[in-house]
Amino acid sequence: MAEFGLFIMGAGPGDPELLTIKAFNVLKRAEVVLYDNLSNGKLLEIAPKNCKMIYVGKKPYEKCTPQEDINELIVKYAKSHQVVVRLKGGDPFIFGRGFEELLYAEAHGIKAQYIPGISSMQGSGFIDVPLTHRGISESVWIITGTKKDGSLSKDLACAMKTSATVVIYMGMKKLAEISAAYKLAGLGSTPAAIIQHATLPHQKQGTCKIKDIQEMALREGLAYPAIIVIGDVVKAREIVSAQQYFKQAVAV
Repeated sequence: MAEFGLFIMGAGPGDPELLTIKAFNVLKRAEVVLYDNLSNGKLLEIAPKNCKMIYVGKKPYEKCTPQEDINELIVKYAKSHQVVVRLKGGDPFIFGRGFEELLYAEAHGIKAQYIPGISSMQGSGFIDVPLTHRGISESVWIITGTKKDGSLSKDLACAMKTSATVVIYMGMKKLAEISAAYKLAGLGSTPAAIIQHATLPHQKQGTCKIKDIQEMALREGLAYPAIIVIGDVVKAREIVSAQQYFKQAVAV
């Protein structure tokens, strides 16, 4: 029996083939899709031709659809249609405000269901940067670069004290601040990477020491949407190759 209601759905990191099968099947039945600017337009082609498409994008530092308006649109259409999809880039529960929208819908008597998506941070694997690797990093800190008040999360200071991989979302306007924090802590040589449009044909990336990240971003023309990855995993391939070479040399 087909499910009905509101679906808070992850569109994945960009490549439409990375959409989950469950999300695909729901999109095929969608009557209304409210989508953001990080959702690949090709995903909209999965929905029926008579599906109502509503753009509710929010681009950082630009004019955007207020969250309050998005909430009201969700309620409006969920009360008049059986299958409503809120399509959000990446995973809607990772800095996507998806849970806020789910709770708002439920408060208005609407049945809501979460469908996860592959997060944009997992796009780091497309440039051979694993988020964890045995002997290099045992954990991951996922941090927002821009809180509601516009400031950088104070959790970064805690993360810097560990050997964990640090992934920063929405941090491109905070590169100087992030770099300064690492340099102040004596960690300016920590490897770092920026991945823009991960998983897409026009993907761009750059690696450097964290102390040089702002200059590298300018040199490589890197901008939003992008994630920042900080830690030894950025050099994982080099580290593993060096370890293997050492083992072979010792064996000889």
